[in-house]
Amino acid sequence: MAEEKKIAIQDTYGERFQHCWGCGPKNKEGLHLKSYPSEDGERCLCQFIPDSQYTGGVPANLFGGFIALAFDCHGTASAAWFAHRAKGLDLTEETVIGRFITARLEVDFKKPTPMNEEITIEAQVEELGERKVILQMEMKAGGDLRAKARMVAVAVKDNM
Repeated sequence: MAEEKKIAIQDTYGERFQHCWGCGPKNKEGLHLKSYPSEDGERCLCQFIPDSQYTGGVPANLFGGFIALAFDCHGTASAAWFAHRAKGLDLTEETVIGRFITARLEVDFKKPTPMNEEITIEAQVEELGERKVILQMEMKAGGDLRAKARMVAVAVKDNM
């Protein structure tokens, strides 16, 4: 039995939305962060190990701006997924998912986030509307909560 290929949400963005520095698959210099729906579709997950150049004022810790960037990219991808799923749609290689952008992002830094360790961000829906998705997100490393975020994301039209 062939294993089902996991599809990153960012890889289903329409052509003109694939150039984000944080998560755009077509930005050569970008980070290429990837977000994936969980098996049950109730959460979205992003995992990465930050390069040492993204350190904050303390060399062993991740820069706070990078943490906000990761929440931003993962949150908008997650919002797109949850809205897509609410329409009864699956994520396939042919999917061109609706695009969301950040209207508001609140980040609470709980503990320093270490470098050279895998970081996981998990997003869940707080509220799902016609054009707006509110998400709760948590960032963990080494099994510890490092930061939390709340995002309001809004749908945009292809001609934005």
